[in-house]
Amino acid sequence: MHLHQHQSSTQNSVSGFTNICCTTDNFETSCAYLSMFCKPSAIFDGEVGATKKPVGILNVKVVQAFKLLKIDFLGASDPYVKLHLNGERLPAKRTTVKRKTLNPEWNENFKFIVRDPHTQVLELHVYDWDKVGGHDKLGMQLVPLKLLTPHETHEFTLDLLKNTSISDPHKKQRGKIMVELTFDPFKEENELSSGHLNGYGKKESGISRNSDNDTLSGAGLLLVTIQGAEDVEGQRHNNPYAEILFRGEKKKTKMIRKTRDPLWNEEFQFMLEEPPLGEKIHFQVMSHRSGFSFRSKESLGHVDIDLTDVVHNGRINDKYNLINSKNGQIHLVIRWKMI
Repeated sequence: MHLHQHQSSTQNSVSGFTNICCTTDNFETSCAYLSMFCKPSAIFDGEVGATKKPVGILNVKVVQAFKLLKIDFLGASDPYVKLHLNGERLPAKRTTVKRKTLNPEWNENFKFIVRDPHTQVLELHVYDWDKVGGHDKLGMQLVPLKLLTPHETHEFTLDLLKNTSISDPHKKQRGKIMVELTFDPFKEENELSSGHLNGYGKKESGISRNSDNDTLSGAGLLLVTIQGAEDVEGQRHNNPYAEILFRGEKKKTKMIRKTRDPLWNEEFQFMLEEPPLGEKIHFQVMSHRSGFSFRSKESLGHVDIDLTDVVHNGRINDKYNLINSKNGQIHLVIRWKMI
């Protein structure tokens, strides 16, 4: 198996992976090493069930594929690529379908949130789209993020495999796929507090202060944590959940039944090309009645937050009075992380 790798910088290879996988023609040896090297692992942060915080963005460009495996006897394939970063709970991303070709060109870009570049692995799966029935798998590959040097673009030309098993009795030539990967870590925060988010209802003793030159331009990640709410009361039912509306995208927490003081502690992420200066993010607490009803939903209050302070300060952690609510409040932690 051959794997070729290039960088946009003057370096020609990454030690270890390139030396072993690029210099051997023995399929089983290469595949065994790749399987061992890329073995996915759980991503935890000391506490059981607590995932690590985001540390950067992975930029992936799916460039093209060569000499893909021909599945259909009547013609060429209709290939597309599914991409998944292990440890990420979001659905896999996918390219467009290229019709009737075994040498597709995509040049399509994707972004992933990275939590642990030392253990996370990018999974690439190539499929043949089929209008009827399931889509046939043409091949797959794995790229460990530990191969990447921060802020440098790495180009990989990868032999497609049936799977990561070392025993492939057929050993068909499945073609190659070319991708470009860049890992951009977030800039370090100079936090005045300890940095750890306190429990619900306790305001942090300090906030992060970033210089205007660093925060007023460039891509980044907006992290929104809805900790909980207090004294939210509906006229007909109290099964509250919270909704976020930002740039036309809506996200929501789970519903908690029969309470006026819900605790959600759920985090939502928005990858942005520029800081959200002068923009507002909308929060609304809703109650949902179980079962069928013409009045199944009820608003328990809403609030709009200006994100300019978040960009300048790096983070806000506060309670906000809900509009159209007698005494209701919502507790939010909003952070802006720059690449």
